[in-house]
Amino acid sequence: MSVALVLAVATVLAWGVLVVARAGFWRIERPERFPDPARWPDVVAVIPARDEAESIGQTVASLLDQDYPGRLSVVVVDDQSADGTARVALEAASGREDRLALVAGAPLPSGWTGKVWAMEQGVAHADIWAAGAEYVLFTDADIRHAPGQVRALVARAEARRLDLASLMVRLHCATLPERALIPAFVHFFRMLYPFRLIADPASRVAGAAGGVMLARRQALAAIGGLAALKGALIDDCTLAARIKEQGGRLWLGLADETVSLRVYRGWGEPWAMIARSAYDQLGHSPLALLGTVLAMALVFVAPPVLVAAGLVSGGGSATIIAAIAWEMMAATYLPMVRFYRLPAAWALALPAVSLVYLGATVHSAWNYHRGRGGRWKGRIEGGRTGTGGAAS
Repeated sequence: MSVALVLAVATVLAWGVLVVARAGFWRIERPERFPDPARWPDVVAVIPARDEAESIGQTVASLLDQDYPGRLSVVVVDDQSADGTARVALEAASGREDRLALVAGAPLPSGWTGKVWAMEQGVAHADIWAAGAEYVLFTDADIRHAPGQVRALVARAEARRLDLASLMVRLHCATLPERALIPAFVHFFRMLYPFRLIADPASRVAGAAGGVMLARRQALAAIGGLAALKGALIDDCTLAARIKEQGGRLWLGLADETVSLRVYRGWGEPWAMIARSAYDQLGHSPLALLGTVLAMALVFVAPPVLVAAGLVSGGGSATIIAAIAWEMMAATYLPMVRFYRLPAAWALALPAVSLVYLGATVHSAWNYHRGRGGRWKGRIEGGRTGTGGAAS
């Protein structure tokens, strides 16, 4: 048996395992609606913001405009911005200033990542300003929330007794780098953290998306507050893991009308986003990095390489089997490609896209070992204290 045939069989077997054993990770399931609860609990939204003047106005306005029958308050933590973020947030709340609190972020303490520290300050302020709120809605400062989003999340959380309900928002996908990398980002996330397994109390898989996370106040208290994840670069999945370890119930779904306003115009920005936390995902382990490189090479890169080599050499069994593996790969990716309204042919490009992610992951490890891991918005944070999860 030739080396090419062994590799081809290995790739098709790998995809067979992914299709059968990863809880249908590729399926796009629209969130179902739940009946209104007997009483609408108070919610306080906490927005950590660092130099987000370009988008935070839309974020604040979309929260204050929510069709939510209960009380919804907003806390913006201005994490030492230099672009007038706080002013823009206040202007967006014009006429509704009584529902908005602005907190000037304190300097970053040792051992904390910037976002988690800002979230901590927002929760501490909410403990006094919105003490009766039963839920904290953590959201990024570049999210435009659909009018009924908070209502739908709370109704789900109350009906299913959820401790953390999260949404993977629709990311901006218009530029060429975005069209190439964004659908794959969500696809890879769902491979690692199948949404069905996240929601299964019997499964150890825990995940969340930091753009929108509705956390029950009691669940935060049960894990010891945000100090339990103070050094995490991948704060969303770390929070989900801590809550699930305490017996909490999770849910994560795809959002359609709640969207990210962040635009990646060039290749460097999404590369930096991936590289910021990819090695943290691997626990800073060189062996895990090597295993990831080999696994991605086998699962994503080998099929098209074997097909191309077979076509040059005249084909054969290895070429046919590798082509089947490539078809399986594209078939699992196609629903996400369609979700982002891209031509179906983009599904065939996943092997090339995976090389970009692989390169950014190696670069993430290189930065970490140079002492430059976790660089974000001009600040190096997390360092050797980060814990596992997935990028937000």
